[in-house]
Amino acid sequence: MTSTDPHGGGTQTQQRRPTRQRRAVAAALAGFDDFRSAQEIHDLISRQGDSVGLATVYRTLSSLAEAGEVDMLRNEDGEAIWRSCSDTHHHHLVCRTCGATVEVEGPAVERWTNAIAAEHGYADLSHTLEIFGTCPTCR
Repeated sequence: MTSTDPHGGGTQTQQRRPTRQRRAVAAALAGFDDFRSAQEIHDLISRQGDSVGLATVYRTLSSLAEAGEVDMLRNEDGEAIWRSCSDTHHHHLVCRTCGATVEVEGPAVERWTNAIAAEHGYADLSHTLEIFGTCPTCR
């Protein structure tokens, strides 16, 4: 069964279909180890000779993030930046100078999250955590 996207983006089946644009965005992301802006991803796709509009790059990145295939976070300037990610729960340690990123686990964070939620009667939890600093190379 196919359900309709309430935001007018077509059906979920259509959104997850491996379109040329989706493949181009995924290939561009695979070339980076760090977080990149949609504009940087769009620029790389253009340099590789593919024609994908910037709005399509944004829509595709949002769809990939919703599917859990990429991580999105906001840098310290509030700009959305994107990166291919692992399929397990993790947090990020991000260099504010060069964008180098390390996926880290945080068992203490997970325990604290569960404890504070239980204390206030919350359930069905989710959270994100990004830690910004300066990597050894940039210091």
